[in-house]
Amino acid sequence: MQRSTRERIVAEALRLFAERGYAATSVAEIEAAAGLSPGAGGLYRHFRSKEEVLAAAVREHIARTAEQIATTFEQSAGIQDQPLVDRLRVAASAGLAKMREEADLIRVLFRDLDKFPNLVAEMREGIANPLYDLFGKWLSGQPEMAGIDEDWDAVALSLGGAIVNYWLAQDALYAAPNRIDEERFINGWSRLAMGLVGTTAEAVQ
Repeated sequence: MQRSTRERIVAEALRLFAERGYAATSVAEIEAAAGLSPGAGGLYRHFRSKEEVLAAAVREHIARTAEQIATTFEQSAGIQDQPLVDRLRVAASAGLAKMREEADLIRVLFRDLDKFPNLVAEMREGIANPLYDLFGKWLSGQPEMAGIDEDWDAVALSLGGAIVNYWLAQDALYAAPNRIDEERFINGWSRLAMGLVGTTAEAVQ
């Protein structure tokens, strides 16, 4: 589907912000990348400023995340007949896929968003916290977890944080940390998570 001019501006601006940094990216460069005449003011027909483009990118990602969370619970019922370890692997793979999907926004967050605390707060409340909440509810809702008295929000943060840290380290170092590829990471992560229900490591080979 062909993107509108506004959508092209937002997408290309976010890509440039991630590659070069917010301050180092000019409005003219965004216009050129979006297929507009650089320096002709095409961006300002859709946005009042470069900062407003960045805010639009953040809010569009938040809206997409909200839609994904709404559908995830509906789809999760379809894998309930699989062994828990396989469900956990699916969850870990989905977490890494989400990090890849949000790669440009995450890079901008760590590089530039300290200058925009309001946008940091929107990302925290619109993307990060809802994803951790979703994972905590998903964990506590697994049949094997029934009757286990656990702080599922804290567990979700610990397990989810491991996924975030693995992706961030891989992105920053341009290679998998300690040469542990995604399959090995997901298997190790699943063993860790299976410990919550007292399952031995041998059971998840």
